[in-house]
Amino acid sequence: MYKILIIGKKSFIGSNLKKILSKNFYVKCLSFEEAIKKKNSYFSEYSHVINTSIHKNYINKNYKLIYDLDKRFILKFKKINFIYIFLNTRKIYLPKFNIKENSVKRPMCFYSKNKLKTEKYLKKKLKNKLLSLRAGNILGRKLIKNIRNNHKLFFDNYLILRKNNKKIVVNDDFKDFLTIIQFSRIVAILIKRNINGIFNVSISEKIYLSDILKWIDKKFYKKIEFTNYRKDSFTLSNKKLLKKIEKKPLKSELVKFCKNIFN
Repeated sequence: MYKILIIGKKSFIGSNLKKILSKNFYVKCLSFEEAIKKKNSYFSEYSHVINTSIHKNYINKNYKLIYDLDKRFILKFKKINFIYIFLNTRKIYLPKFNIKENSVKRPMCFYSKNKLKTEKYLKKKLKNKLLSLRAGNILGRKLIKNIRNNHKLFFDNYLILRKNNKKIVVNDDFKDFLTIIQFSRIVAILIKRNINGIFNVSISEKIYLSDILKWIDKKFYKKIEFTNYRKDSFTLSNKKLLKKIEKKPLKSELVKFCKNIFN
């Protein structure tokens, strides 16, 4: 029987993962502070551990071990028997169309530089016990209000802009969105199949900001002026992932999710 431990019980991804994974697995959630204090024997019953917690200084500052919650957790163990699921970011890549896992890495911000550094450590330390997911923009709503809110996602930024009654100018970049439901279902399949390795997680299609904002809120969409200046456009190739999960996440699912996100 698969037993899943999620670290980061109040996080956007952690709380949504628990809701979906609990339909098929035994799932336990802890905060990072709770997890780091547990004796190593506590983790022996789990087949998979997913860390969704993050330190705000890991996002905004140069790398320091004290900010690296993934490495600090793994340093507890001389040997692990569970698969460790690491949440990486597409920002480690140079933005372009159809990025593959072996494409050029060019992290430009503290967050992406730190994520790449952590992944390199985990790959060396854990070998076939690592599942690293380099995700595109994950879209969804928070299930739990979290005072920390260390990491603002696309929908957080959208809600901030939505409160502004002024005319907004937005670069109409295309990005590789997927919903939190699609992401969670992909994680569930990878767990069931005991998959390890490094994978891009994406729909692998161009989704323009103008389209996604129109799907979410037509009224707000009309207040935005879109420019054709694109400096941060990308898509992730999901061919390697599809060989493992076999079922492609669909754009139509994303469109339906966006149109019902406030329901």
